[in-house]
Amino acid sequence: MQRLHLQGGFGEKGRTSVLVDDGESRVMLDAGIKVGAPPEDYHPQLAFPANEIDALFITHAHEDHIGALCWLIGKGFDGPVFMTPTTRSEMDATLEKYANTLDLAAHPASKAAIELFQPGDELSVSGQKITTGHTGHVAGGVWFAVQSGGKRTVYCGDVVPESAVFPMSQMPECDMMLLDCSYGDDRTTSSERAERIIEWVAARPDGSVLPTPLSGRSLELLTILPGRLAIADLMYEPLKAQISDPELLRPGAAERIAVRIDSVLRWSPGSALPDCPLLVHDGMGSAGPAALAMEMAEKIGHPVLLSGHLPEGSPGHRMYREGSADWLRLPTHPTLPQNKLLWESAGRPRLIGHSCDARALDAMHSTLPALNTTAATGGSTEI
Repeated sequence: MQRLHLQGGFGEKGRTSVLVDDGESRVMLDAGIKVGAPPEDYHPQLAFPANEIDALFITHAHEDHIGALCWLIGKGFDGPVFMTPTTRSEMDATLEKYANTLDLAAHPASKAAIELFQPGDELSVSGQKITTGHTGHVAGGVWFAVQSGGKRTVYCGDVVPESAVFPMSQMPECDMMLLDCSYGDDRTTSSERAERIIEWVAARPDGSVLPTPLSGRSLELLTILPGRLAIADLMYEPLKAQISDPELLRPGAAERIAVRIDSVLRWSPGSALPDCPLLVHDGMGSAGPAALAMEMAEKIGHPVLLSGHLPEGSPGHRMYREGSADWLRLPTHPTLPQNKLLWESAGRPRLIGHSCDARALDAMHSTLPALNTTAATGGSTEI
């Protein structure tokens, strides 16, 4: 028997977290924050006191999956934290931007007992066996399959089945799948989305600003955008680091992207915006060079294209709402047809969707009849 506790990201986007309890040990998968949320909704809703959680496993270093790590340590968690080397290398930058400042100072991640593993490794905590695999979302990002009590739960985290840059490993058959439903019932293909972005950029030959997360979507944009391109100077070394291990990318991708990175212009925050597309992090304009570049662009009417999730209250959300920025999705999560294939290949298990609201779940139900459309943060289920 397994009991799943939905601690964040269910019926909502952000603070993604689930706890798997087999009666003997408790394994927590991800510890994210919810950008723009009030303090009471910013961190996961823990099902147990933090000091009763045996281990934490992190899928990747985006804030909605790792941003609550310092907070969790402050709550008393002292177990091992499992993550890939790439996630570890990106963790500090994410926490500096998104962790509560008091938690970051009093309970730094350096206090955590971090244990590294590679995608594809098998791990264990007490009687729980955890299998891992590539997600296609970011370099070093992983999904987890937790087997215990005669049951298996697959937690997708964030996945991209058809990334041009990152590989995705086949997930095993299971009794329950926690599915990445970030895009709800969106059926538009990745190639169609990419073409629309290319056309948008081409129609603005005097330059534009493209806010993007430092990991994941940045490499996707570098891959699809032709012609002259600029990146924030602070992105150069992290992007090079992301492609340093070719095993974390699709065959040939590291070589192609390395040539692209070395050919781009490097923009220093505070200097004039370039007359070509400029990639700046982060994707919401809440932190990093994007905050300044978006402010500069808005003042002079310079084009801005947002391409990912925009939490309410973020600068990107405000600019899009007010018409000073455009938005075109660049897929870094699965479409509905892709989710259907994931579900079928896993043996049509029970489904709970994360990273979307109830309305999106309702829209998916006719295609995914096993989907629980009422599961929400704070709830639990037994399998």
